[in-house]
Amino acid sequence: MENETYIYHIQTEHSGKRLDRFLISVTEGISRSYLQKLIRQGAVTVNDKIIKQPSLTLRSGNQVRLTLPESRPLESVQPEKIPLDILYEDSDLIVLNKSAGMLVHPASGVIKGTLVNALLAHCSDLSGIGGVERPGIVHRLDKDTSGVLVVAKTDVVHRALSTQFEKHTITRQYVAVVCGIPTEVTGTIDAQIARSRRDRRRMSTVLNNGRHAVTHYQVLEIYNKFSLVQLTLETGRLHQIRVHLQHIGHPVACDAIYGGEQRALNDADTQPIKHALIHLKRQALHARTLRFEHPITHDSLLFSAPKPADMHRLIFSLRTLTRAHL
Repeated sequence: MENETYIYHIQTEHSGKRLDRFLISVTEGISRSYLQKLIRQGAVTVNDKIIKQPSLTLRSGNQVRLTLPESRPLESVQPEKIPLDILYEDSDLIVLNKSAGMLVHPASGVIKGTLVNALLAHCSDLSGIGGVERPGIVHRLDKDTSGVLVVAKTDVVHRALSTQFEKHTITRQYVAVVCGIPTEVTGTIDAQIARSRRDRRRMSTVLNNGRHAVTHYQVLEIYNKFSLVQLTLETGRLHQIRVHLQHIGHPVACDAIYGGEQRALNDADTQPIKHALIHLKRQALHARTLRFEHPITHDSLLFSAPKPADMHRLIFSLRTLTRAHL
């Protein structure tokens, strides 16, 4: 497959627009975030000059050239026969329940045991937009977060799903056990997120120059020093839920990066709760439901995955303690 090239001549009505916003208005099936990535990689020229600033202001008479890269081959990532919990599959996409402890795609020297390795063994027709390391991957879950994930089999479906994520028309709901009890039963966390300057593995909330991020939450159950919370993503930033919950003082229980591990162990009131927390070995966060429009059939699809055994055990211990105190 050859590179696709598109040439646009800027008319008066588009003068003054940002480069990325203009391109998203004239292309189909490509998300703004993906276009921004292409711009930074040098895939766009203005008047035959490579431009790597998505915020560039266009002027009447400019000529914009966009080159979409061809799908890259997948030979460098090897298939592995790893069991998958598939919730739905057709010729266009796969929806699955990712287990905790599994990386979505190869990274940081890890080239085996990832979801991508398993997917390549399961089927050979994944979208190539993600390239060698991320074929078919439209969105991610953190390694130690379990739950529902959708994977694209074709480039057309990949781009269409990416656009749905970009436009926030996909519904993603999570459940988490958090430390403490939020003051309000329902609320919205609206705080920009950026990579931490002190630790590049972490993200943090910032007042300016971060990425817009919004999380809605609802407290489902209250225990002695913990709560079960439902979270709905309006945006989807890296570590968003974990960072936002830390930001309001209620980190996810057992989250070693964002302060929930030691606090949860300190707040454990009984040995069964402490044992359940130790057995968890990860943040108590699960992607429970995913709703989106099928890009080809246009059906509204809703998928759910039950809480895994380790979270169920923790919640059972917390409920038992709460009943004992009534």
